[in-house]
Amino acid sequence: MTAFILTLVEILIRVLVPALLSGTASRAPEDGARQPELRERLQKAVRAQWAAALLLLLLCPVGCAARTVYIPSGEPVRLRETIRNAKVWVLDKTGTPVPGVMDLPESWYVLPDPGPENQ
Repeated sequence: MTAFILTLVEILIRVLVPALLSGTASRAPEDGARQPELRERLQKAVRAQWAAALLLLLLCPVGCAARTVYIPSGEPVRLRETIRNAKVWVLDKTGTPVPGVMDLPESWYVLPDPGPENQ
């Protein structure tokens, strides 16, 4: 989603900055007269830029969206990459859970502890 927003901002900058910079040239007092042909030419250029930006915006999200898969609670999943320094609970000699840290290797299966009430 962040990439989409950055692409949108980039497109807006590419369209708006040239339009703003082209209007900053110094003008002589006699340049204040209406110029319909110049106005039409500028409108066509702006419309073309906006059409290109709109087309790019419509085509950009195709295939860029993240896919979400729902996994029901309690179902095991297989890790796609190693998770380093995962905080885990391990049992000591007496069977008491104590906090620990370990790496969960790629392709391990993980699932939640059902807890004592579900056993």
